[in-house]
Amino acid sequence: MPLIRETDFIASIADALQFISYYHPRDYIQALTAAYYAEPAPAARDAMAQILVNSRLCAEGQRPICQDTGLVVVFLKVGMNVRWDTRLSVQELVDAGVRRAYQHPDNPLRASMVAPPFGARKNTGDNTPAIVHVELVPGEQVEVRLAAKGGGSENKAKFAILNPNASLTDWVLNTMPTLGAGWCPPGMLGIGIGGSAEKAMLLAKEALLAPIDMHELRARGAANPIEELRLELFHKINALGIGAQGLGGLTTVLDVKILTYPTHAASLPIALIPNCAATRHVEFTLDGSGPVTLTPPNLEDWPRIVWDAAAGARRVNLDQLTRADLATWQPGERLLLSGKLLTGRDAAHQRIIELLNRGESLPDGVDLTNRFIYYVGPVDPVRDEIVGPAGPTTATRMDQFTEQMLRDTGLIGMIGKAERGATAIEAIKQHGAVSLIAVGGAAYLVAKAIKASRLIAFADLGMEAIREFEVVDMPVMVAVDTRGVSIHETGPAQWRNYSGAAVMPL
Repeated sequence: MPLIRETDFIASIADALQFISYYHPRDYIQALTAAYYAEPAPAARDAMAQILVNSRLCAEGQRPICQDTGLVVVFLKVGMNVRWDTRLSVQELVDAGVRRAYQHPDNPLRASMVAPPFGARKNTGDNTPAIVHVELVPGEQVEVRLAAKGGGSENKAKFAILNPNASLTDWVLNTMPTLGAGWCPPGMLGIGIGGSAEKAMLLAKEALLAPIDMHELRARGAANPIEELRLELFHKINALGIGAQGLGGLTTVLDVKILTYPTHAASLPIALIPNCAATRHVEFTLDGSGPVTLTPPNLEDWPRIVWDAAAGARRVNLDQLTRADLATWQPGERLLLSGKLLTGRDAAHQRIIELLNRGESLPDGVDLTNRFIYYVGPVDPVRDEIVGPAGPTTATRMDQFTEQMLRDTGLIGMIGKAERGATAIEAIKQHGAVSLIAVGGAAYLVAKAIKASRLIAFADLGMEAIREFEVVDMPVMVAVDTRGVSIHETGPAQWRNYSGAAVMPL
């Protein structure tokens, strides 16, 4: 009867979380590389190139793929013949591993968990607690499947209970465009069908832990109805033209995974959860012989992509920018930003709005006149870094603040990821401002353009505090121009139902 020691379990959880923070799964790299070489849409191809270059940099430097290092989700299958050498609960054991991983001195990971979930929403400081699912099974080992799930993709989870004779395909195809680009495609899609409401959601999440094998399925053909549905959804979703980062293109999903469970005769529950470009998961087994040993991937698995940030890009000096300059920018145009900008996310925006509504002055240094704000919550720096990985967060969440920010602060531009909603676009058009995007899933690459950083305000917000970044050649793209034209609308429209959709090589 094997003995699972507390120290071995905690060390294994911690090591696994560090491992997945900087190593993409090999199957994801292979699938994304194939999609990159097959992609004819220039903007989507550029975005995929940045994701692949970023991934290799992270593997080499052992730094996080994305600044959002995720909430931890763990699926445990515990053999009923296993003995435990610990006084801690399973939840406490997992949390101890999470705490150790996220506070690692050589590669600190961003703590994003807040408690309580409404009201104060104070950061727990160490990314605990994890979300833990435990199943008791026959056997003498503990199977661990673990993921770090980013908020951008988690926020796009969808659920419905359909009529038993409803079309699953129609529901998925109607739902996908509503997700926007905040989940950072291209990635995987997990679908759970059947069971009850909570079971369907659990199946969808668990489906995301499976390896990408769509190329194999396409080559051999479907052997059962689930595989038929996977193939159908894969082709029809990619034919929607959403593309990488929602910019329009041929690959929106790299794979569609489906798990099912029997359900009530009156019901057809279905859940959909996407996985982003920062796909992070691993599985291993503990049998009492010690902690897990994870083998790093071979760097030869990464493609040797030459990405030239300057090719075809306009260089912009942020410190001398005027509204008249903005009017010459076009949707989809690539820019290289140099100069100073401020950072701020949800919590910082909320505080700024509260100060404005009370007629109070903004903190010293928070002068947004003719300036840009970058929606980012960076990872803490190590060694000689100015900041850690510092990719964009979803701009759509800031839509509720956009009109007042543009009206009352002198702000002229914003940088995030994903699309802007109709209200924000109207405000951008009305005030002659612009919205730019950096590539979600290229956080370490973006951080290398940041040459100086200083704390400006709201230090208690941690990663959500306002900072001033000085950047040199920060790569971005015009998402919404001063006329209110959005690349997230024009791009997918151009590539929708393209005759070569989903031509990713087998």
